Amino acid sequence: MDCKAIKAAIESGKTSLGIEFGSTRIKAVLIGEDHAPLASGAHDWENRLENGVWTYYMSDVWEGVQDCYADLVKDVKEKYDAELTTFGSMGFSAMMHGYLPFDKDGKQLAEFRTWRNTITEKASVELTDLFGFNIPQRWSIAHLYQAILNGEEHVKDIAFMTTLEGYVHWKLTGCKVLGVGEGAGMFPIDSTTGTYDAGMVAKFDDILAKRGFSFRLLDILPKVLNAGDPAGVLTEEGAKLLDPTGKLQAGIPLCPPEGDAGTGMVATNSVAVRTGNVSAGTSVFAMIVLEKALSKVYPEIDMVTTPTGKPVAMVHCNTCTSDLDAWVRLFRELLDATGTEISKPALYDMLYFKALEGATDCDGIISFNYYSGEPVTGTDEGRPLVMRRPDSAFSLANFMRAQLYATMATLKLGMDILFDKEKVTIDQLMGHGGLFKTKGVGQQLMAGAMNVPVAVMETAGEGGPWGMALLAAYAKNKAEGETLEDYLSKKVFADSKGSVVEPKKEDVEGFARYIESYKAGIDVEKAAIKALR
Repeated sequence: MDCKAIKAAIESGKTSLGIEFGSTRIKAVLIGEDHAPLASGAHDWENRLENGVWTYYMSDVWEGVQDCYADLVKDVKEKYDAELTTFGSMGFSAMMHGYLPFDKDGKQLAEFRTWRNTITEKASVELTDLFGFNIPQRWSIAHLYQAILNGEEHVKDIAFMTTLEGYVHWKLTGCKVLGVGEGAGMFPIDSTTGTYDAGMVAKFDDILAKRGFSFRLLDILPKVLNAGDPAGVLTEEGAKLLDPTGKLQAGIPLCPPEGDAGTGMVATNSVAVRTGNVSAGTSVFAMIVLEKALSKVYPEIDMVTTPTGKPVAMVHCNTCTSDLDAWVRLFRELLDATGTEISKPALYDMLYFKALEGATDCDGIISFNYYSGEPVTGTDEGRPLVMRRPDSAFSLANFMRAQLYATMATLKLGMDILFDKEKVTIDQLMGHGGLFKTKGVGQQLMAGAMNVPVAVMETAGEGGPWGMALLAAYAKNKAEGETLEDYLSKKVFADSKGSVVEPKKEDVEGFARYIESYKAGIDVEKAAIKALR
C-alpha cells in the first residue's frame, strides 16, 4: 500500500492496535488489513523495589500508556499525515500474572506485586501439594494464598482480583475479563472446559470457608475468554483515559486481554501442537504446545495454555538480558569517557558479534545474571555474579559469550526436563525478543544451547505488541468457525520471511561443558545471596 492508501485506511478505522506493558517498555503497534505494522509508539518505564516488593504504581501505568499512545499518534502523523481517531479493533497485553486486588468500590487494596517477586514460596509449595499441579510463585493464586498465610488485613475486602492487562481492560471497557492464556497464570485452567479447573476451585474455596472469608474464588476472578470472543468496547471514559486530548472515539471493540506469553506465541505462529517459541527479553521463557499431558508434576515446568486453551508447557526464568544490558551500559560509559562516539545499536552488534569469536565453552568463565530469584535453580533472590578460573582466557570475546550464555542457561535446565525426561519433540523453536535483534548471534547460540533449530522471522523485533494487534485483528475479521491456528497460518504467516539456524556440533558441545560448570556454580550463587545483604 502507498502512503495515500494507508492514510485512508487509518482514518477510516481499517486497522488494529495492540499495546503491551512490558517490563521495561510499553509499546503500541498499529497494523493494517494485511497485518503488517504501520506505525508504533513507545514509553520506557522501570519497576521499583519497595519494601522488598517489585512493583509499579498505577499512576505509572496511566502516564506510561498515555505517553505511548501519544507517541503512536505522532508516528502516524509524521509517516502518513493522518490523524488517529478510531481503530477497527484493539487489545492490551502485559507482563504475566502477579497480584492486583480491589475492593467493591474499585479501590486498590495492595501494591501491584509483579511476576518478578519470589515472596510466595510457602504458598506455592502448599498449593502445588494440594492441587497436584505446579503453582509457580508468580501466579496470582500463589500471591493471594500467601497474603492469607501472612494474615494481611486487606484480603477480607477483596471483591476483584486481576492482572495488569486485565486491570487496564477493565478501566477502558468496564468488563472484568481475561484471555484464557493469561487466566491460566491466575489459576489452573481445565483445557477440556476452557475455564478454571472446577475441582481445584472447590479445594481453594474450602480454604476460604475454613478461614472465615465471605467470598469464594469465582466471585473475585475475571471471566475467562478464548481468543476471538467479544470482550467489550471502549467507553467514553476509557477513550479519555487512553487519549486525554479527546480525539479518540469510543465504541471500538476490544479483544480479550492476554499475557505476554500468549502474544509471543501468536507473534511467532506457535499456537499449534509440536510448535514452540522462546521469548528473550527482560525475562526469558519457552512455550511448548503439547501433544499429550506430562507424566508428572515438575516445579520447574508451568502448565498454561495457548490463547485458545490448548495445554502448554512453559519454562520461565526471571532474568534474561538485564545484566547483559548493565554490562553494555558500563562499556558505553567507558567509550564515552574516551570521547568515542558509537550508537547504542552499533555497540550491541559489535559486542554480540564479538561473542561469536569466543571459545564455545567460554574457557571457564561463568556468569550468573540473577537480578531476582530463579525458582528453576532454587534461588529466592538474585546476586549478579561472574566467576572464572585463574587460567581462563579473560578476553572480551569469552566474556561476552559468557554473558549471552547466561541469558539462556537457566532456561536450558528447565528445557532438559521436557526433552530428556518427557521426550517432548518439536520441529523448531521460534525466537523473538531483544536477544534476537542482532541478526544471527542470539539465534546461533540459542540453537546450540537447546540443540534444536531456532527460527527468527523478520517481524521478531515487533514481538508481543504485534501479537496483541493480531489477536485484535482476528477477533474483528475471523470468518465463521475459523480457528486462530488457521487464521495465523493462512492469513498472517503464509508468505512470512525469516531464517532458520541449525545447531552447530561445536556449539552444542561447548554449551554442554559450560552448563556443567554453571550447575556446579549454583551453590556459589546461593552463598553470594546469603553473604551479600
